[in-house]
Amino acid sequence: QVQLVESGGGLVQAGGSLRLSCTASGVFFSSYTMGWFRLAPGKEREFVARIVRDGGNTYYAASVKGRVTISRDNAKNTVYLQMNNLKPEDTAVYYCAAKRGWPGTRADDYDYWGQGTQVTVSS
Repeated sequence: QVQLVESGGGLVQAGGSLRLSCTASGVFFSSYTMGWFRLAPGKEREFVARIVRDGGNTYYAASVKGRVTISRDNAKNTVYLQMNNLKPEDTAVYYCAAKRGWPGTRADDYDYWGQGTQVTVSS
């Protein structure tokens, strides 16, 4: 079965950067669209970014566009989320998700999820 493992979270100061990684196993990785979501305390799970199978199309939430870049390395079965100019409101648990085909921005569109990695941005 598909397994997703996130890494790269941590504590950073406002204005800093982090690169999150998500590595998949048990799957032909290049067949899947990959997405990133986040869950902040007291809020619903929020779409952050997605990238299609060949990396040729990306889409970002308005709240992070310009500060975040999603990319993938299919040879390494890994998707990345580079986050720059982080703000305290970016504090959340970040989740990697996978879906064959062309899912949208709804969490329910995705079939597989990692356990999440905590990102905390201090002011």
